[in-house]
Formats: sequence, C-alpha cells, structure tokens
Amino acid sequence: MKNKSLLSVLVAGGILMAGCGDTEEVKKEDKPATEQSEQATQAVDLTNELTAYQQFALEQMDQFLLETEKFVNLFKAGDIEGAKAAYAPARMYFERSEPIAESFGDLDPRIDGRLADIKDQGKGEEEWSGYHKLEYALWEENTTKGYEAVADQLLADAKELHALVQTVEVTPDLMITGAVDLLNEVSTSKITGEEEIYSHTDLYDFKANIEGAEKIFDILRSKLEAKDEKLVATLDEKFKAVDDLLAQHATANGGYVSFEELTEDNTKALAAAVNQLGEPLSQMGIILE
Repeated sequence: MKNKSLLSVLVAGGILMAGCGDTEEVKKEDKPATEQSEQATQAVDLTNELTAYQQFALEQMDQFLLETEKFVNLFKAGDIEGAKAAYAPARMYFERSEPIAESFGDLDPRIDGRLADIKDQGKGEEEWSGYHKLEYALWEENTTKGYEAVADQLLADAKELHALVQTVEVTPDLMITGAVDLLNEVSTSKITGEEEIYSHTDLYDFKANIEGAEKIFDILRSKLEAKDEKLVATLDEKFKAVDDLLAQHATANGGYVSFEELTEDNTKALAAAVNQLGEPLSQMGIILE
C-alpha cells in the first residue's frame, strides 16, 4: 500500500469526467424525453454481483489470515529462508482484495504501510509496523531477532481485519472504483519498484492487483455485456496483454523474478500495458450508471 498520488487520482477522475462530457449531453438531448426518463429509472441491479464480490473478499481474507499465520510462525522460529519464501505469496491475498482492506481506517497502513508512508504522515520509524517492517528485517538485516513483537502485532492485525471483513457492506462504488484503485496501485508503486524496496518482490503484488481488478470485471461481465459488448472485448484484450507480459517474468515454481532483473524496456512495456487497460476499465462505472 502507498498513499495514492494526486496524479493517479486526477487521471482516474479525468477519464471518468471525460466519459460524462458534452458528447454524452448531446446524445441525451437527441432522445425523446420519455426515453430519457425510462433510462434514468432503469438502474442496473448489482445485488448478485455485490454478493459475489463480498464472497471473493472473504475467501481472500481467509487465505490471507492462514498464510500470515504461517509466515509469522516461520519468522518467530528464526527460519529466515522459510519466512522469505512465505512473504510474497501471503501478501498476494491482501493485494487482491485491497479495496476492502483499505476501508478499515488505520488497519491497512498497520499491515501494509511502507516506511516512506509513515514518514510522509509525519510519524517516526518507531510507529512503523506490519509486513514491510518484517521485510526490512529479513532482507536488509538478515535477522528475525528483535522483531518478534512486530510479528505478533501483524498477526493480531490480520485477525482483526479478517473479523471486520465479515461485516463489511460492499457497495457498487467500492467495487467498481476499487478496480481502478487497484490499477492505480500498480502504476504508482508496483511498476516503479517502490512497494517492495527490500525484497524486490513487486511483481507478486503487481500480479495480485491485476487479478483483483480482473475479478471485479469478471463479476460484472454479464451486466457489462448487456450494455456494451465492445467494451468487454476491449477489456479482455487489455487484461490479456498485461497478463502475457507478466508471464514473461514468471519463474518455474510459479513465482516471479526479482524486480531488479527487469530492464528499462521491460518496465516501460508493463507500464504501457497498464495505462492502456486503465481507460476502458474506468468506463465500467459509466456504463453501469
């Protein structure tokens, strides 16, 4: 997690606003008043889709808690290599469902906050906690000693998040905006290597964010197809383009190479693919209005 940059918010907002501009107003004016009225009252019913997304988030949080417990146990046992191996896969469950996790106040930064985020908030390093502090211990200090309390707090926070997710109210805005937010997460931190600055496991987070956004798209697929089949085809194409590029950096064991192994051309290609996905993805909310 990182604080969303003003640029990413403006870009997402600008795309959304562009879809609601003068062209749309002209189209509305060309239609009879009765047709406009009928369309205004035909709001898309997303009840089933919201339930499906909540179930997805619950499943991800179940696995996140299990994998976090496994990671913490390895960490506290002093198994540095075991904890390193468990670190990135455990975090993927959190990253896929981050739109839900971010809705619970300070739990998200306690679990997923980077040192840079803490400093940006005017806080001291002693207030830093969560996965990234343990990442620092493992990869920078090559130790687990002295960090046991941080590991205990991470597990406690994961349990609290798991309990809160059971009661969350999933709204259309949370789900649809969440897909765009996940893409912003990729463009503002994962593609730059700023998220996992010690372990360089950014591509795991990248993949999980894309999977989270794609899951939202898949849940909404039938409703989107009823409104705009061309948009659905475009999104399928753009998601595949990103997935195909990521697959080029996969390892034989199902993981991903270190972010440090990527060339400038690699990161440019990934960034371009994400940008090309962002515009049609942001149209989902407009289509389903």
